[in-house]
Amino acid sequence: MSEAAPGAALVLGRFPAALREVIGLLALEDRAQAPAWLVGGALRDIVTGETPGELDLAVPAGALAWGRQLAERLGSTLVILDEARGVCRLAGPVQIDVADFRAPSLEADLGARDFTVNALAVPLRLLAGGERAPITDPTGGLGDLVARRVRLCAPGALVDDPVRILRAARLALRPGWRLDAGIAPAARAAAPALAGMAAERVRDELGAMLEGPRAGAGLRLLDRLGALAVLLPESHAMRATAQPEPHRFDVWEHSLRAVEAADAVLEAAGADFTPDSLPDLGAHLADDLGDGLTRRATLKLAALLHDVAKPETRTEAEGRVRFIGHDVIGAARALAVAERLRLSRRAAAVVERLVRHHLRPMHLAQAGEITRRARHRFFRDLDTEWPDLLLLALADAAALRGDPPLAVWGDERGQVLRALMSGAAAEQELAAAPPLLRGEDVMAAFALPPGPEVGRLLARAREAQALGLVATREEALAELARPEPPAPERPA
Repeated sequence: MSEAAPGAALVLGRFPAALREVIGLLALEDRAQAPAWLVGGALRDIVTGETPGELDLAVPAGALAWGRQLAERLGSTLVILDEARGVCRLAGPVQIDVADFRAPSLEADLGARDFTVNALAVPLRLLAGGERAPITDPTGGLGDLVARRVRLCAPGALVDDPVRILRAARLALRPGWRLDAGIAPAARAAAPALAGMAAERVRDELGAMLEGPRAGAGLRLLDRLGALAVLLPESHAMRATAQPEPHRFDVWEHSLRAVEAADAVLEAAGADFTPDSLPDLGAHLADDLGDGLTRRATLKLAALLHDVAKPETRTEAEGRVRFIGHDVIGAARALAVAERLRLSRRAAAVVERLVRHHLRPMHLAQAGEITRRARHRFFRDLDTEWPDLLLLALADAAALRGDPPLAVWGDERGQVLRALMSGAAAEQELAAAPPLLRGEDVMAAFALPPGPEVGRLLARAREAQALGLVATREEALAELARPEPPAPERPA
């Protein structure tokens, strides 16, 4: 087998403690007749001084059987990723992927991988035993790590698996990294086949990009590589839809800038951006909404999709351009995109809610003073997504003309957002108070069967309670017996 330059080796001490323990347990199960190699991204991260969070193992054969043994030994959950090719995942505190060689030898297996910086391997048993484990590097990946270059292992690597285009973009987002000159033309040739790839794989790669600090730059790179137009065909109409003043950009450019503004706000959170009324923003944004997708990622996806329905709602009359209903219709379109990407139900619901309500702060600003009732309804309707919506509104406002989002937050354009945020603590305290009425109270008092009308009346009673209009069960029932005040008109 071909190895890296003389002396290129790794020792176990370079790995974080949690991974050292796991590597030791894995080596205990390593079979003499079919030794295993630690391969891929974990080695890349260790060599470059980063901290890996996952492990990839390669064995000549029998990965699924060995994976079952390992899962039992480690107390992990076994997930079969590809039974035909012998690929499985151990889901636990440390994610471990185990795969059969995809070629007759280790060297050929590494050569069939995506990028040279991932085509590295060390023998598991030597590493776990505390010895210097030589790095096998048949494609020159160590040199590319030094050059911070993302280079294909073979010319057909992207055609073999077009999802690798997204992975290439993610790698290139690292500070100082770049794509090798051969990747862009290969990506553009392979991009149309992304339409036939498993949605779950696309979701995982895209989600990891949105999770990172340079999601906007990553989306622009995917756009240049021809991938985003395939994954988001809605973007074609967005590119062709101009917007009137005060907008400076078409819908697509505005949407990309909204993602970049979200990147900037989240990077500043906890340092330059610390509104008193926000919850622990880091913990909130790290909330896992399913399949590893966090609120941080769904916020940026909502920023990309918040104006997705503008092309179909654009009208022009008497010289005035309008996009009436693009928030409501856009919510349905965004939900369809989320379902197409196989987002979890919870993540899809968050994206849908953010797009549906992204105009709420603007409408409140147009209405003038934020009334107590309007503020209550804002927090009621957004529920746990109110911080996300305020951050989205800030990113949207910044992307109007390309201004820094923190500058928007601090001047008159951020006044309505600051006003809403200042009332957050009071609204949360009121929301935590026990309701005065239950469903059976409403059904008994108004002779109603179970159904939406009961829920509507309960919401009305809850609002009256929050506004301090009622303080007892009897007062709440009396309030419901009165004619309901008309809803305020929504600005066009």
